[in-house]
Amino acid sequence: MTGSPRSSGRALYRADQVRELDRRTIAAGIAGFALMQRAAAAAWQELRAAWPEARSLSVLCGGGNNGGDGHVLAALAAAEGWVVQRVALKPVEDLSGDARLAADMASAAGVGLESWRPGLALEGEVMVDALLGTGLSGEVRGAFREAIAAINASGRPVLAIDIPSGVHADTGAELGVAVRASRTITFIGDKLGLHTGRAPALAGRVVFRDLAGAGADAPATVTADMTPAAWLLHRDMIAAALPPRPRDAHKGDAGHALVLGGAPGFGGAALLAAEHAARLGAGKVSLATAPEHVTACLVRRPEVMVHGVRGAGDLGELPARADMLVVGPGLGQGSWGQAVLQAALEAGRPLVVDADGLNLLANRFTGLRRDDWLLTPHPGEAGRLLGTSAAEVEADRPAAAAELQRRHGGTVILKGAGSLVAGASGLAVCPYGNPGMASGGMGDALSGILGALLAQGLSLETAARVGVMVHALAADMAAAAGGERGLLAGDLASCARILVNPTMGE
Repeated sequence: MTGSPRSSGRALYRADQVRELDRRTIAAGIAGFALMQRAAAAAWQELRAAWPEARSLSVLCGGGNNGGDGHVLAALAAAEGWVVQRVALKPVEDLSGDARLAADMASAAGVGLESWRPGLALEGEVMVDALLGTGLSGEVRGAFREAIAAINASGRPVLAIDIPSGVHADTGAELGVAVRASRTITFIGDKLGLHTGRAPALAGRVVFRDLAGAGADAPATVTADMTPAAWLLHRDMIAAALPPRPRDAHKGDAGHALVLGGAPGFGGAALLAAEHAARLGAGKVSLATAPEHVTACLVRRPEVMVHGVRGAGDLGELPARADMLVVGPGLGQGSWGQAVLQAALEAGRPLVVDADGLNLLANRFTGLRRDDWLLTPHPGEAGRLLGTSAAEVEADRPAAAAELQRRHGGTVILKGAGSLVAGASGLAVCPYGNPGMASGGMGDALSGILGALLAQGLSLETAARVGVMVHALAADMAAAAGGERGLLAGDLASCARILVNPTMGE
């Protein structure tokens, strides 16, 4: 198969890597306090752009450099005539280094300072969260927990500096309680944890500033020997992976996808997958499903070649004639599903495995590892494959995705907010999608999309990265047209078709 994954989008780093980038940036000639001033200036600029009518703010400052950024921002706001309430969670006399310089700078600028106390009224039109930075790893407790609760209860817009306090910078998990920010401005290196798990719901719009220059990422000399923890995917990758077809293309050039699923009584899931495979450009799409579903499938989508299958013996040469197989939607975990999955595993074709295909792998076909399959678990299915719980998967999604790929090979898509793609080239994060996707059939639609891309010759990783973006962006398009509530998986197909024809209007 052709195609290879691209490092499209922005590099994402773990907290320890960002600390090293910070150290290197300072070593390259930018003093630590100057870097703090740049961060505060960028945050102040973002705040004014986001809330141009505001004229007052409350800045809550912790004890480290994150708090230092808040102190400097408070000074900048006061210098421009804003009413500033500066609240310290740690006494100024206990601060050291650049954080102490920042606090003294704000005091010298005439900015008042209050110590945090329970019941303190937060008076600003905008809240600035400069409480806890990327070093947090344990549950938020004590005064910081109280302050976070007060910010969230204020009902005011919130700008989080570097990361919302209470969010784990590496995993995106919420550490007991976290600030619910309207916007987050992050510095030096973008953080993996801002883009997956609970973080997308807590960070609001994420803005990145490198602080070292005008570029979109940290300078090449600083990052040259550092492998990012992940890549934040960008929609431009879709056009790069799916150029216009030759004028003399025929259906054989676009591949043959076979969907295996739809046990008795579960025909809808397999049909959704087949329909999306057809809409995404597979030259031929076959569907092997229980016989009682054939008539409905033909009525709904006559372009799909539907075969009634009472058991694996009825498959015949179907798997051998296809370029790739999608197995799992509506498969069930009974004897029908087990036999069909067994046949798919023995067919010698690239696979997309979803839904009950994954559950059967966890329960009946344990220990399998392949280089030519794409697994698409949600957190519950991922937990079953790993022998753990969905909650433990969500506590560290990047680690779970990487472990799934290590154990099972191929490429793994861990679905959810900030879907993760783990392959031989590393980890990628999809920043698109919306809550309307929390409805039945969305995973089946994704399976069909992935099947079509593989049938058309994309590599596993490229198909996975492009597929999750097309799926999520199609949902965003459909939600923009009709709203998030009531979004159906079937609404995605026509939008996805537009996305995989990026040069259509030229």
